[in-house]
Amino acid sequence: MDVALSAGRIAAVGTPGSLAGPAAEGGDRLDLTGWLLLPAPAEPHAHHDTALTAAGPPPEQTPTALRRRVTEAALAQLGHGATAQRTHVRVGDAVGLTALEAVLEVRRSLQGYAELAAVAVPRVLTGLAGAENRAVLRDAAKMGAGALGGAPDLDPDPAGYLDVVLGLADEHGCAIDLHTEADDPARLARLASAAGACRFGVTIGPCAGLSRLPHDVAAQAADRLAAAGVTVVCLPQGPCGLSAGGGGTPARLLAAAGVPVAAGGGALRDVANPVGRGDPLEAAYQLASHGALRPAGAYAAVSGRARAAIGLPDVRIEAGFPAELLAVRGETVAGALSLAYSRVVIHRGRVVSRTSAVREYSGTPGDANGGPGLPRQSTG
Repeated sequence: MDVALSAGRIAAVGTPGSLAGPAAEGGDRLDLTGWLLLPAPAEPHAHHDTALTAAGPPPEQTPTALRRRVTEAALAQLGHGATAQRTHVRVGDAVGLTALEAVLEVRRSLQGYAELAAVAVPRVLTGLAGAENRAVLRDAAKMGAGALGGAPDLDPDPAGYLDVVLGLADEHGCAIDLHTEADDPARLARLASAAGACRFGVTIGPCAGLSRLPHDVAAQAADRLAAAGVTVVCLPQGPCGLSAGGGGTPARLLAAAGVPVAAGGGALRDVANPVGRGDPLEAAYQLASHGALRPAGAYAAVSGRARAAIGLPDVRIEAGFPAELLAVRGETVAGALSLAYSRVVIHRGRVVSRTSAVREYSGTPGDANGGPGLPRQSTG
């Protein structure tokens, strides 16, 4: 197909050669013969402020060091195709608002390359011990944190924690994005009930504890989440610092109940997970390879449903939709999840990143072609 982009959106889609007339003259042209064009993936659950800190001494927490880490992590994910990213950022206690300020500065510097959103994540929020953090969370909402989060399970009063977050989110017009294992049915039912009244969307994850509940109990919890419109973000590549587990989320059960299931990266080479590529396609690969979702559904978990979890509009390869696109070499989604090194990333109708991979095979002595029937090079 031919795809025309204009003013950050898809202007037209037609048969090959149909958009090469006078209307296309003067515009840049990109030949993607042999490539598969997809809606760009998104990262709904990152921790950029702690990323890339697994090796070496304790990480610096200066504004400069934080900005450098956040930028490097965001660009790594952008290079893989994530043109929209939501990062959970620690606020309160000894950290204050320093990390959030760094993320918001990086967000401004990356305008035109990627959309970066922040979730303010305090620790204790209830009682006298949480008084200062409650004030900090309110300041974070005023500063520009698009969502409020944290881990109610780790607070002495999980129900009280949820009440604080819900109240501030309603007051400041923020979405809610919480860490939870979801292994307490009563607590999860209360969260689902409260989520129904939230005006700006509720996301929870990784909910790996659901897989440890009896099947009928987990299925009932999934039904409640679906009825409340709660999105679940699983972390198939491993845990993050506020979750006990990663890939155990029962994605198939949740999806069957009608829960929107997205997939995120979680920790990226920090103390919670010393490895990681920051690649949404790898998260989708993990879901598909473990049988949690079919390849198309797995890719939707890191693209359309991930964008919806962040509060962004859907992307389709149709006229009128945002020009947030990823091109990979290949012909099928399953093939892209299996082997997609070469990528072209398009944000707001503009190419913002290219990755080109060529594998060369060494030939046998006297045979420059590498042997009978063997290619010299392959691309992926």
